[in-house]
Amino acid sequence: MNGTRAYELLNQMGFVRVGGSKEERTAAQILMDEIHQLNQPCTLEEFEVNAQTIEHVCFETITPIQKQYEVTAYGYSGNTPEGGIEAEFYYMETIGEVDKIQAKGKIVLVNGYLGRKTYEAIVEAGAVGFITFSGDVIDTRENSDCDIRELRDQLQEIKVLPGVHMRTIDAMELVRSNPKTVRITLTQTQTKSLSHNVIAEIKGTKHPEKVIIFTAHYDSVPFSTGVYDNGAGSVTIMECYRYFLEHAPERTLRFIWCGSEERGLLGSKAYVKAHMEELKDVQFVINVDVGGCVLGHDVALVTAADSLVHTIDSFAKQKGYSLEVKQDIYSSDHIPFVDQGIPAVSFCRFGTGQSAHIHNRHDTMLFISADALEKTGTVVLEFAKTISNAVAFPFKREIPNDIKEKIDVYLGKTK
Repeated sequence: MNGTRAYELLNQMGFVRVGGSKEERTAAQILMDEIHQLNQPCTLEEFEVNAQTIEHVCFETITPIQKQYEVTAYGYSGNTPEGGIEAEFYYMETIGEVDKIQAKGKIVLVNGYLGRKTYEAIVEAGAVGFITFSGDVIDTRENSDCDIRELRDQLQEIKVLPGVHMRTIDAMELVRSNPKTVRITLTQTQTKSLSHNVIAEIKGTKHPEKVIIFTAHYDSVPFSTGVYDNGAGSVTIMECYRYFLEHAPERTLRFIWCGSEERGLLGSKAYVKAHMEELKDVQFVINVDVGGCVLGHDVALVTAADSLVHTIDSFAKQKGYSLEVKQDIYSSDHIPFVDQGIPAVSFCRFGTGQSAHIHNRHDTMLFISADALEKTGTVVLEFAKTISNAVAFPFKREIPNDIKEKIDVYLGKTK
C-alpha cells in the first residue's frame, strides 16, 4: 500500500462529481486511465439515472410578514401551480400523532433527514408541502451552501409533494418568526442522464470460479470535492488492485468503482441488477467508504454473521492494527449485495469530532494525509490477502435474520 501514490490520485479526483454529471464521467476516466497505465483492461458499464432542470424555486412567508428565504428545490418533487401553493405553516417537530393531526393541510418544516418514515408521516398527515434543513446553527452564508436534495424513488412511490431545502440558520429564523401562512413555488423538468461503474478483474490462480468483490464509490454530492467521501475509498481499492496484479490471488477479485452512490446506491444497485446470475459465485464483498483523515480511527462494520466479527477482530489483534470491529449495516455500496445474501464488511476511517467533513464544501484535502490513507489501506489489503488466499474460506455465505431485517427497513421493503 503506497499512501503517497494514493494521495496523488486522490488529489486528481478532488473536484465536484455528482452522479450522472459530465464531471462524474471525467472521474471515471481518471480511474480507467490509471488501470490502462498498468496495461490492464477495464469495463465501463453505464446505467440510467434521473436528472432534472430546476426552472424556478421560491419559498416565502406571506402573513403576517412577507419575506423570501434562500432555498433549493427537492428534485423530482413535482411542480406547483403557476402561483405556487399557499398554506398555513407548521413546525412538525416529531412524527407522532399530535404533530400529524396539526400538520393536516399545511406546509410543514420537518426535523432531520427526510427518510421513509418521516415522509410517510408527512403524507399520512395530509401536508401539502414540506421544508427540510441542514447545516450548523453557527454557519454563515459565506462558509456554507444550501444543500441540493432529491425525492428518492421509494418516496415518490408514496406520493409526490412539493418540497424545498434551507440552511439551519434560516430554519431557526423561520420558526422564531412563527409565520401564519407561507408559499412554495416550484417548476422543474425531469429528464434522464447516464452514470457509470468502472470494473476491473483479476482472475484467481486456484479458485477462479470463487469471487471476492471490492467496492468503493467515486461520485460526490453537490458543492463537495468528496475526497474523504469517497475518493479515499476509491484510491484505496486501486492500491489493492495494484498489489494483486503483482501478487496473483488464489480467488478471483473483482473491483467495482461505483457511480451515483450518493444518490441512493444507484451504481451498486445497477450492477447487482445487471449481474444477478453471476452473484452465485460471489463469496464476499469488501467495501471502503471514507478514509484518509489525519485525526480519527479505523472501523470495520460487519454486515454478516457474528463469526465474521470475531474473525476480523482476531485478525486485527494478531496483526497489531487499531481497529474497532462491530456488526451493523452501513449506508454504502455493499448493501445491494448483502440484500442478495452475500456477506460484507465496510472499512472506514471516521474522523474525530469536527476533524473531518462530509457532504459539504469542507470535504477537501485539508484534513487528508498520505499516512492516514496508507494506514487504513494496509488494514484493507492485509485482510484481503488473508481471505483471498485462504485454503478454506473462513466463514459461510449467510446473513443473520436481524441484519436482513435492518436491510429491509433501510431499502424501504418494510417499516
